[in-house]
Amino acid sequence: MAATAGTTDPSGSVLVLTNPHDVTSDLVLRILAERKVPVVRFDPGTDLHAGAALSARYGTGGQRGTLRTRSRELDLTGVRSVWTRRPSAFDGPGELDGQERRFAAAQSLWGVGGILASLPGADYVNHPWDNRAAEHKPAQLAAAQRSGFAVPGTLITNDPDGAREFVASQCGRVVYKPLWNTPYEVDGRAQQVWVREVRAEEITDGVAACPHLFQATVAKAFDVRLTAVGGRLFAVRIDSPDLDWRQRQSLMECTPIAVPDGVARSVRAYLELSRLVFGAFDFAVTADGEWYFLECNPNGQWAWQPEAITDAIAHALADQLQKSH
Repeated sequence: MAATAGTTDPSGSVLVLTNPHDVTSDLVLRILAERKVPVVRFDPGTDLHAGAALSARYGTGGQRGTLRTRSRELDLTGVRSVWTRRPSAFDGPGELDGQERRFAAAQSLWGVGGILASLPGADYVNHPWDNRAAEHKPAQLAAAQRSGFAVPGTLITNDPDGAREFVASQCGRVVYKPLWNTPYEVDGRAQQVWVREVRAEEITDGVAACPHLFQATVAKAFDVRLTAVGGRLFAVRIDSPDLDWRQRQSLMECTPIAVPDGVARSVRAYLELSRLVFGAFDFAVTADGEWYFLECNPNGQWAWQPEAITDAIAHALADQLQKSH
């Protein structure tokens, strides 16, 4: 665990939950340091196995808690805001194995995770439970519809015949998308499951093994990544030769783009409905200017964008974390 240099009184600190390799968070932490806002960086999945200790007391008189390391102690009642960035998954101590390690990992998830998600008086960007709820793609599509977005025709099913019928019924092309970025290997080598086109005759009975997401392809002119921090919106147009621009980011071009008023209203409605402060929205935009919602990652990366946009997002996040309390 590390804290801002020179911080001796962590009362009113910003607590950043992330792993030690998360360089994106450093952009925001530097801004907070320049503003002399106390910051404590903590990775609950690993730091508790490296000498840190977390305690919380509950009773009629209220709630108290401390986070202690070898060098400092943080009063959890004085945390002004919590940034749930990219903490490591909870795991048991390395010296344990088998069911003992699994037991310790589960107790950490429900105990440590519960404490850090219930700090009195703290504002969250985003609350970890809201993050998790908003990661489900079916929930994203339902929220998008309720928020007024245009949404491509989509089917989520484990029925092979239903999938074939849906794909065959579309006037244009259809893509398959994984519902979650699950680790996948072929011959021992890690693979990325990209968005790809699919034809009805390609769909096998293997679809019955689990739900699959099939979506009508938008006849897009370009993509847009819109990053929302509270009520502030930052959008870039993405021109890429690939169906899925993430596949070869070195080939894409990003330029700032204005957000139509209707889209902005729907973004803010989506954030309110999903209880999010931060969201990374992806859109496909047609030649006539129609923005189609594809997904919203409640904890998406943003530091890959043009420097001016990245800097603006970093300052917006610092503002959001600083203003709390």
